[in-house]
Amino acid sequence: MKNLTLVSAKGVKGNKVQLTFSQIVETGKAPTGLLGILNASDERFNQQKPRLAWLTAQPADVQLQFGIDVSGLAEGEELEINMVDPKITGDDRSLNLQITETTKGSDYDVANFEARAKRAGKDGDFIMSNGMYIYVNTTVVVGEPKHILIADTTRQAVTGSSAIADALGI
Repeated sequence: MKNLTLVSAKGVKGNKVQLTFSQIVETGKAPTGLLGILNASDERFNQQKPRLAWLTAQPADVQLQFGIDVSGLAEGEELEINMVDPKITGDDRSLNLQITETTKGSDYDVANFEARAKRAGKDGDFIMSNGMYIYVNTTVVVGEPKHILIADTTRQAVTGSSAIADALGI
């Protein structure tokens, strides 16, 4: 597992900051598409992109836990940090991204399923489980992550207004 990076802090509403974390997450899933299988030894087909997670925090707590002063960030202002393997004060365990897949999306997920539901590539087919959209939630945990991944999935091309009706249960 690659080290997590605290990428940046951005001032947001309520005098808080949004922290951006990045990590290449190995989920143990082998390629299942024939193209990936037949090119497994070609590193261009095995490049993993880092996953991102965003957490909102109090500037004083960011200072206390990471030793970074973000109290002066105005709303919309961003500070590049790029701290590799940050640790919580008094805890030697590494931070990691944890991935949780679910078919029970939040109201926001369901209303915005075209952007929030899992896909095969940016604009690819939806990846579904038992005819239901899969939503991926990523958070930062202290210690080893416990990923929850849905194993039995299918691809479904969904287009037009029927996709909206399906997502909203109309």
